[in-house]
Amino acid sequence: MVDRADISSVLDQIRSMQSELNQTSRATPNVRVGATQGVDKVNEAGEVPDFAEMLKNAIDKVNETQKTANALRESYEMGDPEVDITQVMIASQKSTVAFEAMTQVRNKLVSAYQEIMRMPV
Repeated sequence: MVDRADISSVLDQIRSMQSELNQTSRATPNVRVGATQGVDKVNEAGEVPDFAEMLKNAIDKVNETQKTANALRESYEMGDPEVDITQVMIASQKSTVAFEAMTQVRNKLVSAYQEIMRMPV
């Protein structure tokens, strides 16, 4: 029998993440111009990371999500009794969504770059 994730525990996790996000955005009300709330976070050195660093971190996180999904899939295919098909499918969907979101960000960056290059100087 396959154990499925309890929907109420998933909802509780989502609500706790939302409350953490809300507390973070309230704790830092002075957001820079052009920054999105929740994105303007301070790194370990106490400074706001630059755009390139944030983009690199996002790409690394997508890569890690894909590696985790592939590792779970391989474990399931090898017959690991501790890996459930629902875990594999959820990880696979997370990696797909993360990759598609990163692709959309890339597309927006390319279109913004092209728009800037078309501007008369």
